[in-house]
Amino acid sequence: MLKHQDVDALLRALADPTRRAIVERLGRSPAPAGELAKPFDMSLAAIMQHLQVLEASGVIASEKVGRVRICRLEPGGMDALALWLEERRHPAERKLDRLAAFLTETDATGDDGDD
Repeated sequence: MLKHQDVDALLRALADPTRRAIVERLGRSPAPAGELAKPFDMSLAAIMQHLQVLEASGVIASEKVGRVRICRLEPGGMDALALWLEERRHPAERKLDRLAAFLTETDATGDDGDD
């Protein structure tokens, strides 16, 4: 059973445009917190609060390397949200997706059903 508090935490974390921008940046590669702060007109302390929210929600992870905190996206960190959204897709849309997958599979095997 999907935990709604997990989805709630993810939605809260991703609701802020600064945090979404950080996630976008980390999608390219891990980065030190100081580098993540550069594009924003706010203090490093404010960026650290954003990073704490993202880390608490499971979207990112960080580790201290010497005096630098390196942040990276957490594999599977947004899976609960993706699953929640998938479960709410319109049933007809899911049927069309299954039909498309079946037709692709049939086309790939060369089986046209005329036996």
